[in-house]
Amino acid sequence: MSIALAEPPFAAEELAPLGALLARATAGQRRWLAGYVAGFDAALAAPTAAPAAPAAPPRPKLTILYATESGNAESIAAALRRDATRRGFAVRLRDAADTLPGELSDAGTLLVVASTWGDGEAPQRAAGFVTALEAADAPSLAGLRFAVLALGDRAYARFCATGRLIDARLAALGAERLAPLAECDVDFASPAATWSAARLSALATADAAPSDAASDRVIHVDFAGAATASRQAPAGVAVSELINLNSSRSDRRTWHVELDLAGIGLAYEPGDAIGVWPRNAPALVEAVLAAAGVPAEADLTESLASRYDLTTVTVPQVETIAQLSADSSLAALAADARAFAAWRADRQLVDLLALADRKLTAAQLVSLLRPLAPRLYSVASSRKLVGDAAHLLVAEVAWESHGRARRGVASGMLADTRPGEEVRVFVQPNRHFRLPGEAGRPVIMIGPGTGVAPFRGFLQEMEATGEKRPSWLFFGARRFHHDFLYQTEWQDWLRSGLLTRLDLAFSRDQPERVYVQHRIWESREALSGWIRDCASIYVCGDAAGMAKDVHAMLARILGADGDEQLSALARSGRYQRDVY
Repeated sequence: MSIALAEPPFAAEELAPLGALLARATAGQRRWLAGYVAGFDAALAAPTAAPAAPAAPPRPKLTILYATESGNAESIAAALRRDATRRGFAVRLRDAADTLPGELSDAGTLLVVASTWGDGEAPQRAAGFVTALEAADAPSLAGLRFAVLALGDRAYARFCATGRLIDARLAALGAERLAPLAECDVDFASPAATWSAARLSALATADAAPSDAASDRVIHVDFAGAATASRQAPAGVAVSELINLNSSRSDRRTWHVELDLAGIGLAYEPGDAIGVWPRNAPALVEAVLAAAGVPAEADLTESLASRYDLTTVTVPQVETIAQLSADSSLAALAADARAFAAWRADRQLVDLLALADRKLTAAQLVSLLRPLAPRLYSVASSRKLVGDAAHLLVAEVAWESHGRARRGVASGMLADTRPGEEVRVFVQPNRHFRLPGEAGRPVIMIGPGTGVAPFRGFLQEMEATGEKRPSWLFFGARRFHHDFLYQTEWQDWLRSGLLTRLDLAFSRDQPERVYVQHRIWESREALSGWIRDCASIYVCGDAAGMAKDVHAMLARILGADGDEQLSALARSGRYQRDVY
């Protein structure tokens, strides 16, 4: 079949490529080309260009800075960023670990969410920022507007100390305080949400773009999907396995706990923590009610078991009991931070209630109490290897003092849990405690006792993915034969070559006490070589003792400027700590 065409208005050499294109085009492609040509003609035929739309007003700048230890401040800051973006702000989210005070001078408006760690310490990742903020040569921040949300724990004398310090120093450096410092106790979720909404509403009134601005017409899509469980809405999961890893001759019990996640969709990565919502033991509830002189009614008993902290003693509680009892000695104890810290070291709420010279009403008892808080446990597994499960390593806490038997609330609950029974859990991500992203980068893992949990997850991840990298573990416990947690697994990984080196410190197996920091010093030459070869260092476990001793030993090995070198390694992500 032939088609007669009019004389073409193109030269033959111009038509050749067009003909070749059409010859191999599909019917759909030819229709698209026809529409393209028609649209091109219409554009050329347009008499004049449409008037340009007026430029949208600039979106007001907002910087959100967080100082976090366990991830709570970071999660609040992330939610604050999402809300602020929806309201039309141009938002920058910054980690205090990666920020110097001078970098905030052009922030315009700054919202700070800062946690306090331990008894008034700054989160380790934010220590450099706080130090620079306190320095005599800290830069002027005149022109900056700010508000601070502080997270803390009223059980400690220096409640919210980091947030208070940041708030005071920003003002001292010339910044304008937009709202008084807000302080949150362990039940921070609701007050933090209220503070965030109030601050953004106030800023939107003064700063946000008009309602017809382009920024208000932006559609924000969250591709992350809805979370299946959270701190506020934990998932109920069954305990499928509970094994005491210590021998029967050990003076400790450390439990390997397996959680069944089938059908839950609770995703975690090695390095994350599992948050466990505990219940108070019935015996503890009974003892508190008896000490307070309150009848054990069913609703109150359940409320005390599931909602309130019945162990921690705080200064406000001592002050209240002192007022109710007109006890000047208790009032003096509450006023002396050092004396109070020493007194409460081995006492609990039931001991304080026993000192009251009058019985309490149920309402008075409940008004004394703080909300129960979840306990975080480093996950000891990799889903790539164990599937729909999460493994925890839990040291059961139990002791006697002042004639009373004591138990840890969460560890005691887990120790008493039977397979098939449920516990309420959620995942607390810890993106600052991950295996290196670079293939082959060496890792040095320091984790005595239950601090070894995340490193079991690391090794499982490496086994499941077939990843090969030099890996060195320092582990410590009391006795080799009774307290060597996951012994056969470490030895199997050592034999297979997945674990390159294993150094052990068992403190009670010889007359002198030997801890992981001593093994680190003994291996200082090899350790220095690994660090020169760009190894990442991980430390997990006790913050007050072990982590400080290990840090001091690493600094000593690195030389006169060891602390500065460790700070630089931390900033680069090569020195990561998960301490508690």
